[in-house]
Amino acid sequence: MDREIVNNIKSLGIDMIDKAGSGHPGIVLGAASIIYTLYAKHMNVNIDDPLWENRDRFVLSAGHGSALLYATLYMAGFNLTIDDLKQFRHINSKTPGHPEFGVTEGVDMSTGPLGQGIASAVGMALASKILNKKYEIPKKSKLGKEQSLFDYNVYVLCGDGDLMEGISYEATSLAGSLKLNNLIVLYDSNNISLDGKTTGVFDDNIIERFKALNWDTIQVKDGTIISSIDKAIEEAKKNAKPTLIEIKTIIGEGSINENTNLVHGTPLDKDDITKLKLKLQIEPEEFYVNKEARENFINQIKERSLKKYDIYNKQVEDFHYKKEEIRIDLGNLSFDYNLKESLRVSNGKIMQEIEKKIPNFIGGSADLGSSTKAVLHDTLNNFIGNNINFGVREHAMGAILNGLALNNFYAFGSTFLAFSDYLKPAIRMSALMNLPVTYIFTHDSINIGQDGPTHQPIEQLASLRSIPNLSVFRPADAKEITGCWEYIINNKKPSCLILSRNEVNLLDKTDRINVNYGGYIVRKENNLYAIIISSGSEVELSIKIANDLYEMYKIDVRVVSMPNRELFLRQSKEYQEEIIPKGYRVIVIEPGSKQGWEGFVYSDKYLITLNNFGYSGTKDEVFDKMDFSYNKILKKVIKLLK
Repeated sequence: MDREIVNNIKSLGIDMIDKAGSGHPGIVLGAASIIYTLYAKHMNVNIDDPLWENRDRFVLSAGHGSALLYATLYMAGFNLTIDDLKQFRHINSKTPGHPEFGVTEGVDMSTGPLGQGIASAVGMALASKILNKKYEIPKKSKLGKEQSLFDYNVYVLCGDGDLMEGISYEATSLAGSLKLNNLIVLYDSNNISLDGKTTGVFDDNIIERFKALNWDTIQVKDGTIISSIDKAIEEAKKNAKPTLIEIKTIIGEGSINENTNLVHGTPLDKDDITKLKLKLQIEPEEFYVNKEARENFINQIKERSLKKYDIYNKQVEDFHYKKEEIRIDLGNLSFDYNLKESLRVSNGKIMQEIEKKIPNFIGGSADLGSSTKAVLHDTLNNFIGNNINFGVREHAMGAILNGLALNNFYAFGSTFLAFSDYLKPAIRMSALMNLPVTYIFTHDSINIGQDGPTHQPIEQLASLRSIPNLSVFRPADAKEITGCWEYIINNKKPSCLILSRNEVNLLDKTDRINVNYGGYIVRKENNLYAIIISSGSEVELSIKIANDLYEMYKIDVRVVSMPNRELFLRQSKEYQEEIIPKGYRVIVIEPGSKQGWEGFVYSDKYLITLNNFGYSGTKDEVFDKMDFSYNKILKKVIKLLK
């Protein structure tokens, strides 16, 4: 019966790809025994409660194998129909080209870009360990001293491509250091990638590499033998370290093009499909389902998993556990606002206040906590604490945060704004999955001076703003920072918080509530002559310019703080025109790329921005060299308004 189920999974996957006219048959035929063994013999899931919080997680890091996953989920009894399988890779279907979280029941994260899945799985496994400690059953419990409300495992199916990507090395290195023994990676090892054999391209000894990363390793020499895969997974679950199981497979096994790159991403032809189904002893009709085999698969999962599900529900009662929607109000913080200090310092203080209000607030920095100041009180130790030392691993940090957020944490990570490029793929996945991850980027301007152009951000702010569904905030002072955090936490949105290193004063007219509008007036005029829009530490500079213009020329200039440009553009037209009325000259002052600001001004000459790389020198030298000192900006504004 095991073999009949595996062959039916293969057949359905091939039919899906054939009907869609695109897909990846190689992994369907090569790895079906792996995924079947995992679900039938090991995964604790409830097909009637697919979001059960203590379910085991499965991450298809090799996301191009989605047809394999959907066929397996259907055969396992999840909420998919044959019609859903027939709609594979079509608009608005439950079976998109790569797995998407929130679209298909049973899919635990969106995958596609290779390496993201295995890296985020590290975050999922870390989440399980933290929750395990947090909800440990007391010794006096009738359920036993060793039990916890949360003890789920995280399984990953990855291929050669995942392990070639650098992010996988970053993330698995940290997993080894943390000894995440609830993380089990099933490596579909077939030595073929899209362009051909991996020989001469990827000759790493993967077993030795993972041993060096402090992982346990197991080898399965034949990926068709279900008992061998089963035994390997059982052994891995007992290990004290994370485990890599290398399973040797033949890509496209049974196809006329097996063991070649021709079967990686190209549908099989009709004759090949016919011959393949004969070999598999599957009925030739399209989307054939062996009902007895499917029922057997479903029963295997239920007989094993429902026992654990029932125990969990009893433990929930013991703990009086209830997942609650969290909303925060930062109107009465316990530290002194009235300081002239760096925004990164103010933000660190605010985050420590949030820490008191939100127990699942967690994150850290890529070895820059002493510089970004985004540090919570308790450093993670033996999975207790909420401040994570990620090491110098920006990309992995972003993906791990996604894994934490997928497991009900409010996650944050911090580094310098210039280094945000290292995280961009992970940030994009946060936005795509709509996860409550906050990326804190400090040192947001050329004013960091002597570190030079490699550390001075220019294009990064515009690049982050261009990502759909990502809220990018650049607050002007501590009051605006609190407003940013209120919006971020209460809306559970993927966000970036861009903070200055230099000191700023608390401004009279800034307001945490008005941050919700994205932009608002911070210097009101009596007789409007022109408007300056600014963000971050340049808001204080803009107010000073406006005040000096009035003293010198009696020119009355409105200043608009715009901590979140896209949020402002989502407001009503009436509100936008109230803040920035038509018919007046508008000037934008921001130390970054002009991209995205063009729609606010009549011509580019009204954009006082930066579009060239910086220099190494003192802050004042760099500002002067790049025409961004106070006096030079004031002269530009006077010239524009004459």
